Amino acid sequence: MAMEIERKFLVTGDSWRRNVVRSETLRQGYLSSNGFAGEESPVRCSVRVRIQGDEAFLNIKEAVMGRARLEFDYGIPVDDAAEMLDRLAAGPVLDKTRHVVREDGATWEVDVFHGDNAGLIVAEIELESADASVPQPEWLGREVTELKRYYNVSLVSHPYSRWTSEERQS
Repeated sequence: MAMEIERKFLVTGDSWRRNVVRSETLRQGYLSSNGFAGEESPVRCSVRVRIQGDEAFLNIKEAVMGRARLEFDYGIPVDDAAEMLDRLAAGPVLDKTRHVVREDGATWEVDVFHGDNAGLIVAEIELESADASVPQPEWLGREVTELKRYYNVSLVSHPYSRWTSEERQS
């Protein structure tokens, strides 16, 4: 079983940039997603296509909130992924730059969003277990793992540029 265990945090400041080991542009869109399980939709997963650098993936992820979710990732041809994003994506395509940051023995993915989500910077760390301790680099802001508006699938339908000041602060 493919289980993703990760935590999400806001990023404060730019000091994380000194430890970037790799950066790449990502384009991703959803072929199917109707919210999170337990909401009005019976859909229990999202189906996403992502072009990441010179690779592409079809991703199926359990639609639940929290630190641990089922996730399946399959490599697909980049040309197929581009056509799926152009012709089949439900809603806008997300654009972001992912920076892999290594600090204090931990590997972080810092996503800097573009377009309608410009201004949002989120750091994610994958963990071995849901209760594993998380390093606390100086640039790490508040945790947003349990806030669905920070999930990529939510940013498609309710982008950061349309958030209220209360949504940005809470």
